Amino acid sequence: MTVTVSDTDTDTPDDAVTDQAPAWVQASWTARAGAFAVDVFFGAGVVITGLLVAWAAPLRGWLWWVAVALAGVVFLAVALNRLLLPSITGWTLGRCLFGIAVVGKDGSSVGPWRLLLRDLAHLLDTAALLLGWLWPLWDSRGRTFADLITRTEVHRVAGARPDRRRLAGAVLIGLAVLAGTATALGYFGVYRPELAVEQARQDLAVQGPKIVQQMLSYNVASIDDDFARARGLVTDTYRPQLVAQQDSVRKAGPVDNDYWVTNSAVLTNTRDEATMLLLMQGQRGEAPKQRLITATVRVTFERSSSGQWQVAGLSVLAKPNSAGEAK
Repeated sequence: MTVTVSDTDTDTPDDAVTDQAPAWVQASWTARAGAFAVDVFFGAGVVITGLLVAWAAPLRGWLWWVAVALAGVVFLAVALNRLLLPSITGWTLGRCLFGIAVVGKDGSSVGPWRLLLRDLAHLLDTAALLLGWLWPLWDSRGRTFADLITRTEVHRVAGARPDRRRLAGAVLIGLAVLAGTATALGYFGVYRPELAVEQARQDLAVQGPKIVQQMLSYNVASIDDDFARARGLVTDTYRPQLVAQQDSVRKAGPVDNDYWVTNSAVLTNTRDEATMLLLMQGQRGEAPKQRLITATVRVTFERSSSGQWQVAGLSVLAKPNSAGEAK
């Protein structure tokens, strides 16, 4: 009896190995980095910019409130996208864009608290000289230190996924606009005013002593012109007081009065107002009765509508005395 074996019946050796594709595909390091940049990096840049502006702005001023509110809103949006959105949709914006997802070691979904713990654990990735961020390059399951701690993995997601390229682009453009706005607010609201104050300080440090010298110095031969020049160097509110002092000099019998500044310092200033301390020396009278004199004065200045510094007040801290006399 002949037994015929069908061609379709073949024996499979017991030691034959059948290669099967794994149930998951490890996410690439570049995809993870791209998703992180979209989800965290750009938003963090806006938050940091806002906080820097708030730190430089006057405390609880309008710019401070705007910068703090901007940083707070963007931080909240990043947190919601990073922690809450995956629990609702399974995606963050960046992970959706790159087709990856964070799952448990067994492929289960991960809740917001576990995601929060994972993000906090990323501090270890950073603290270890960024070694934790590079660990997926040689880990067999592509895990960072944070993944090892929270027992999570990042897989590529097969099948259809929402196309959110336009949404991601719009978000990134919006973040760029917010960062640019915060930078502009910092420039126009903080930097430029401070630069103007510093420029005013430097200008006054040069001009202030010359103005006071010209205001206090006069010669008998040209006293009318010298007094008129002095009146043009002061504000309208201080001018009547200066005129009264000049009238007293005329009545007492004027003598040559020449002052120069030996040292000076700007004590306080804004863009349009300032206070200076000046140490002055000079000579009064004509030879051979000429006397050397010294004085210490505190002078307040105001900027006129034409941009010129003018004396708004003068206080004598140490009255003019002849050299060698007790003050």
